[in-house]
Amino acid sequence: MTQTLPTTTGTPLISDADLKAAQDTSKSEIQHPSLAKGSNLYGSTKIFPDYQAGEGESYFTLVHGIAHESSVAFVACLQALRALRKGYESVLYFYGPGAMNAMATRGFPTTGDSAFPGEQNINAQIEKFIEEGGTVYVCRFGLSLHGLREEDLIAGTIPCHPLDVQDALIHYARKGAIINSTYNL
Repeated sequence: MTQTLPTTTGTPLISDADLKAAQDTSKSEIQHPSLAKGSNLYGSTKIFPDYQAGEGESYFTLVHGIAHESSVAFVACLQALRALRKGYESVLYFYGPGAMNAMATRGFPTTGDSAFPGEQNINAQIEKFIEEGGTVYVCRFGLSLHGLREEDLIAGTIPCHPLDVQDALIHYARKGAIINSTYNL
């Protein structure tokens, strides 16, 4: 069977040489990159002091976000670690779909592997957070919503009853904790 290619009507096709010339012209119109590597793009003035924790101060972070759905869960982990390093009693509490972030058995093609750069970023941050003295709670109901097993949690995380989410929030509010509540769908 012979295939007939459609004929063009109107403007004739541009020649390969003319196409290449137009591409070269387009690339040379604006210098790329416009700034050398290492050039400042933004100012560096820090407005607020680098606050450190006072005696007994706490920083409580609720995480309802899913890994790789947005940066919300990852940034919450980074902020909690920074608070810990400032001397706060720092706590991460993963609930709802956020519980998926605390799974040690994530990865592809095997657990712990990264199918793409950064797939294990949240796992690494949670492990570092625990290693440096942070506390991580994970809601059992959040696990059950996605068929996740408690035994697959990152070592050192603390599984909690679903009713603990609200009571933990009350507990840390009564302690006067800074509360960072992150949420995304």
